[in-house]
Amino acid sequence: MSRANDLSQGRVHAQQGTADGFAVQLRSDTSGVLEVGEYPNALVSIHIGRAARMSCLRAGFSHTGSAVHGDIDIIPAGVPSRWEMHDENDRAVLMSIPVTMLDSVAEENGYRAQKVELRNRFMTRDRQLESIGWAMKSELEMGSPSGSLYLDGLALSAVARLVAGHSSVTIEEPRRGGLDGRRLKRTLEFIEAHLAEDLSLMRLARVADMSVSHFRAGFRESVGAAVHQYVIERRVERAKSLLMREGETIADIALAAGFTHQSHLARHMQRSTGFSPLEMRRIFAERMSLDLSL
Repeated sequence: MSRANDLSQGRVHAQQGTADGFAVQLRSDTSGVLEVGEYPNALVSIHIGRAARMSCLRAGFSHTGSAVHGDIDIIPAGVPSRWEMHDENDRAVLMSIPVTMLDSVAEENGYRAQKVELRNRFMTRDRQLESIGWAMKSELEMGSPSGSLYLDGLALSAVARLVAGHSSVTIEEPRRGGLDGRRLKRTLEFIEAHLAEDLSLMRLARVADMSVSHFRAGFRESVGAAVHQYVIERRVERAKSLLMREGETIADIALAAGFTHQSHLARHMQRSTGFSPLEMRRIFAERMSLDLSL
């Protein structure tokens, strides 16, 4: 299947925009080809959840591989791209950023706007940009309860990080410590595929082909969280996605997300989101009902 020149062809689960023209959406794309022409805005796509096998061609470069949770693609404005999704796992936080907004933020940070251009990035990592993306994701999932001012701040933070870390004015810093790209990708992909199972530190260190002590330290350096903390966060997010569906009990969802029982899920979800699984399910149902009525 081919979808040409239209980002709206994917399934948009939630979206919100600002007065500056910045927009963010939660979206998924099925297997097939998506061709995007000279889109006027810069695009930033942060992959969510299970690894997705895909190929991409843009700006004379091609890349094929598995996008794992937190992988980021940055597409400068006006750069055509061709995507081919090889499975049904492509889910992302997608930001659309007007050039005028990039220029404005660059000027405010002391750069001459005409010299600031975003760099074309394939499946890169950036902990700061990722964290901003997850804050946007949570806001959209909950029906944007914090209002436009909150998104305004997140949007400006995202653009400032892009200028500082992924543009023509970026000063590249040498990589220090952490897992190398292949080890990190292999580990994150394994975690997503085996969330419902026992994920011991020893098992994950074996996947990364490292000693437990070196893996523990390297993972924290790369991801910004301890292994156990990261796995719990991913299990809570998996449970949230399952709560959006109908027909499964909360007890079944807890087991499917890797928690030992329903109260185990409830404790961590309450700590992470401020809501119980039952309250979260009610919020998702109300939001879906509102969307259907519009």
